[in-house]
Amino acid sequence: MKVAIFFGSISDQSIMKITEKVLHQFNISYKSYVISAHRLPDILSNTIKKIESEGTDVIIAGAGLSAHLPGFISSKTILPVIGVPIHCHNNNYGSLGGIDALLSMVQMPKDVPVATVGINNSYNAALFAIYILATKYQNIKKLLLEFKMKKKEKLITEIKQHLLS
Repeated sequence: MKVAIFFGSISDQSIMKITEKVLHQFNISYKSYVISAHRLPDILSNTIKKIESEGTDVIIAGAGLSAHLPGFISSKTILPVIGVPIHCHNNNYGSLGGIDALLSMVQMPKDVPVATVGINNSYNAALFAIYILATKYQNIKKLLLEFKMKKKEKLITEIKQHLLS
């Protein structure tokens, strides 16, 4: 069981690190790659073939601006791809606050699906990958159910404390 994490630029690393932390919390093996779909398409294609042969189950791909990375990956594999639109803070590109990346991912053409989370929400991308893995691996399913129960209990405790104050 494995997750491959891709991002197109080193500047995306701070957002995608959150994905790694969540996967680590659930003891899920992963590997991260910094490969631009626009600048290194051949290397990206070869890497996709490699991770498929290694038994990767899910791909998470973060990208900003035109956000071509998740769609490119999806066009090369049948593995589920979860896209993380990233708000590019580099003003040299005329950033649109991540809306450009979001629209690039959610407006994929038919036959090239990319599941997409909110802008910079790599936390939810990791959780969605865990949900996918939980359908195949019982140990992950158990951890996920425990995680959700703890979150629910914490919320109930917070509500009770608020009502008593």
